[in-house]
Amino acid sequence: MPVREEKRNLETIPVGSLGIVCLTGCEPLGRMIDSYLVKWRTERENEHKNTLAFSGYQRDSYLIDASLPRFGSGEAKGIILESVRGSDLYLIVDVCNYSITYSLCGEVNHMSPDDHYQNLKRIIAAVGGKARRITVIMPFLYESRQHKRTARESLDCAIALQELCDMGVDNIITFDAHDARVQNAIPLNGFETVQPAYQFIKGLLKNVKDLRIDSSHMMVISPDEGGMPRAIYMANVLGLDMGMFYKRRDYTRIIDGKNPIVAHEFLGSSVEGKDVIVIDDMIASGDSVIDVATELKRRKAGRIFIAATFGLFTRGTDAMDKAYSDGIISGVLTTNLIYQPPELLSRPWYISCDLSKYIAYIIDTLNHDSSISDLLNPSERIQNIITRYKNGEY
Repeated sequence: MPVREEKRNLETIPVGSLGIVCLTGCEPLGRMIDSYLVKWRTERENEHKNTLAFSGYQRDSYLIDASLPRFGSGEAKGIILESVRGSDLYLIVDVCNYSITYSLCGEVNHMSPDDHYQNLKRIIAAVGGKARRITVIMPFLYESRQHKRTARESLDCAIALQELCDMGVDNIITFDAHDARVQNAIPLNGFETVQPAYQFIKGLLKNVKDLRIDSSHMMVISPDEGGMPRAIYMANVLGLDMGMFYKRRDYTRIIDGKNPIVAHEFLGSSVEGKDVIVIDDMIASGDSVIDVATELKRRKAGRIFIAATFGLFTRGTDAMDKAYSDGIISGVLTTNLIYQPPELLSRPWYISCDLSKYIAYIIDTLNHDSSISDLLNPSERIQNIITRYKNGEY
């Protein structure tokens, strides 16, 4: 099988000089993305490289120096420390990085998603309309869990998207949006929600060597009705059957802002003796996926692997530790798109899936104003990796 070419063959003229601004909290991811871009553009042979349109194409780094200092009152400002006139800017923000702190009237305050979003607006304001194009890469879409109105309540995600576009943002790229229909709030602007299915499969195959990938030995499960599309896609590309749980809720009570789950009911064929991939968009407290895994074990499932784009673990990892030690789960896969605390990375059940190379591909391609449709549908790459795995090459 031919080795897949790492760098993409891009012959079109770049939109502008490439610039990447990593906001506070996502610098490690930004540095990894930058290293790929530097490597590819150094190696890429392009007959136009020295022409005026390709000015500044090959550099030691594409990271733009920016600062977000705070006053003693907790107020802040955004500063761009180098010229961005005519640049094609990519702003990367991790709204879930709670590890970043700042001083508020002498007290230590942890940054919330609201703080990170405000910082993003400060940097856009500091650019002052001088960039040729601004693309926001926001892996966890800010306020995406508040995406629809079920009572007299705010529509925070829609408001945030419109606000960014009003400030001059041209494109928004996110990963596994809670509900992709929220893009209807900005129908005339670019909005892409990217699925990391390839990275999940790659991470699983790298770390588990005895999987039998066929419908007799494996199954894909959606933990709720909202996650059906991603489960259907993964089941189709792997050639597996799929099942689904739906949540039976008590609508007479509200706990922590939502109706409590009474039971998880299962729809699908038998899981007995089969390895199972439970795929979801996020793990918050982890209670829901552990309940699903427990129900699957009660139905005599084999090993259970949980794949979620965002591992928030809002109540720590104790519940997952116990589920692993009790044999309920065999592994948890989440991405490095949001902050991963050191204690999570050290867990024996945890598999981290790196998305930096994928984001670098997207940035490189968009900077050349080329199509990213093949990146958004990685079925061919998934088939290649499965074939290599079955042949013992992976």
